[in-house]
Amino acid sequence: MTETLRVVVADDQTLVRTGFRMILTAGGIDVVAEATNGAEAVDAVRRTRPDVVLMDIRMPELDGLEATRRILTNAAGEPRIIILTTFDLDQYVYAALSAGASGFLLKDVTPEQLVTAVRTVRAGDALLAPAITRRLVARFAHRDGDSAARHRDLSELTPREVEVLTLVARGLSNAELAQRLHISEATVKTHVARVLAKLSVRDRVQAVVVAYETGLVTVGDTQPSGG
Repeated sequence: MTETLRVVVADDQTLVRTGFRMILTAGGIDVVAEATNGAEAVDAVRRTRPDVVLMDIRMPELDGLEATRRILTNAAGEPRIIILTTFDLDQYVYAALSAGASGFLLKDVTPEQLVTAVRTVRAGDALLAPAITRRLVARFAHRDGDSAARHRDLSELTPREVEVLTLVARGLSNAELAQRLHISEATVKTHVARVLAKLSVRDRVQAVVVAYETGLVTVGDTQPSGG
């Protein structure tokens, strides 16, 4: 029997929190706490140690960006954080991704997409499928004064790992990477894991951020994936 996923929902709108709780509960996911602002979210994570946090980016007292930073700096177990937003291209969302969030969702997400997103990030993957994520990173990657590029370089990556990172940044899935590189998905996962370890990043979203911030990939040469 698999362990039930534990989620904290942080949003200042009661209807949003209630709706998400109902959807997640129906999907077999346990909402262990709700928060109306970032400070409550940080406290809820400290108390309940959830697997995933659904974090609204714009909240009173302490916004979702700062809450994300505090949680990922101090929380035991480092839960995965999904940013919630009503805007599809938002510099605050990009900043949250740079701070360590595992992806983002628009608030008009379908119930099926919400449940799938929570399970996806808990499994260690990132929410990269929508082309919008790549556009977001491409648009804001060079505007952040605390760019991760100043702290990381690609010199430790092998040529194959650089190739893998480039394709990941272009939005290809593991299956698409395997097909493109004529290797097995298991080998792809090994390469991706090594890239993440060498770059000292949590998941694929942060790897994409680094790819843009170091100039490995630019918006001009980004191509949509085949899926």
